Amino acid sequence: MIHIPVLQREVLKYLDPKPNENFIDCTIGEGGHALAILEKNKPNGKVLGIEIDPQLYENLKASEIKNQKLKIKKRLILVNDSFVNLKETVEREKFKSVNGILFDLGLSSWHLEESKRGFSFLRREPLDMRYNLKNPLTAKKIVNCWSEKEIEKILKEYGEERFARSIAKAIVETRKLKSIETTWQLVKIIKKAVPSWYRHRRIHFATKTFQALRIAVNNELNNLKKALPQAIEILNPKGRLVVISFHSLEDRIVKNFLKEKFKENSITILTKKPIRPSKQEIEINPRSRSAKLRAVLKI
Repeated sequence: MIHIPVLQREVLKYLDPKPNENFIDCTIGEGGHALAILEKNKPNGKVLGIEIDPQLYENLKASEIKNQKLKIKKRLILVNDSFVNLKETVEREKFKSVNGILFDLGLSSWHLEESKRGFSFLRREPLDMRYNLKNPLTAKKIVNCWSEKEIEKILKEYGEERFARSIAKAIVETRKLKSIETTWQLVKIIKKAVPSWYRHRRIHFATKTFQALRIAVNNELNNLKKALPQAIEILNPKGRLVVISFHSLEDRIVKNFLKEKFKENSITILTKKPIRPSKQEIEINPRSRSAKLRAVLKI
């Protein structure tokens, strides 16, 4: 089964795939958006799908998205790499004439539910949080080896966590006694470090700490800053760029980058305000609630 991707209707509206056009999905994940594009750009349009996680990439290669129809097989090019190497990947695959590029910056359901890498605070798993297992940095390494100041800094900057200082202090105090190995150990530490009213809000009290660690482990914000200019460069004139972000840090990077490009007169902005999911979509897929879509046309 292929999961329902976030803002699928809106992605198709703004990418506007036509028969025989070529597209890049920089975060193919479980393949939902790519499949929808392949429906629209047949008979000969292609999609270059980039996936950083080797396991997700292998799942995808083995799954029905490849086998669905032989026609798709020839039209979907899968690559196991990071979108930070977008230009290099496009050159290596000789992927020419790109009409649209999509970034869906959300964490896939597979990572949360099946990867067993500690992305979710609701499961007892090792503190890993890597998309790419060749990456030497893990969440466990951060909480056990980084200084209190460094931990506080990432919780503040990447998690916008108001209790960054007390959480960092509690992490460092705890690890003096024993190594912090699992998600649940970390959740317990956070719970003790924050005031009781903070534990009873709509958003789980560990959300921001987990977000911050994940961003730090995978260098997500810097990678995004490096990838966006490559995307604009690769696009054909009149090509479209669509970016879905899930928290204010990503959205700010995207918004500021697009503003710059607009000032340089190299793009037209298609979404004056970011597009949000409908009530209906949020009911079906609660994880889509924080999604924001921005789209531009290259001049």
